[in-house]
Amino acid sequence: MSAFDQYISFFYTRDLEKTARFYEDVMGLTLWRDQGDCRIYQLHEGAYLGFCAREDAPEQPVGIIICLVTDDVDEWYERLRSQGVVFEKTPSHNPKYHIYHCFLRDPNGYLLEIQRFLE
Repeated sequence: MSAFDQYISFFYTRDLEKTARFYEDVMGLTLWRDQGDCRIYQLHEGAYLGFCAREDAPEQPVGIIICLVTDDVDEWYERLRSQGVVFEKTPSHNPKYHIYHCFLRDPNGYLLEIQRFLE
């Protein structure tokens, strides 16, 4: 049996257009597939993030962190902050997990973590 070729995480949204504007215009992600009521964005080769319009999407999602790993945490922070994104936590070192990270929320209320592993 071979390993999987791709990975997609799907999340529900009440407002697909607002979500699309955020991930395309603010985050700058590439739209990989537009399925009408679902939009899938490429994060990296073989790694995707999808959002599907659903009336029963949670208004305040809890227990979910979308973690985006990069060596450029500070650059992402400055880029997004310059576009008016409000951060819940500015970039800082987390000694417990040996990471450098920051937190923000997308238009759906999903918590986004931008992080770098320090080891």
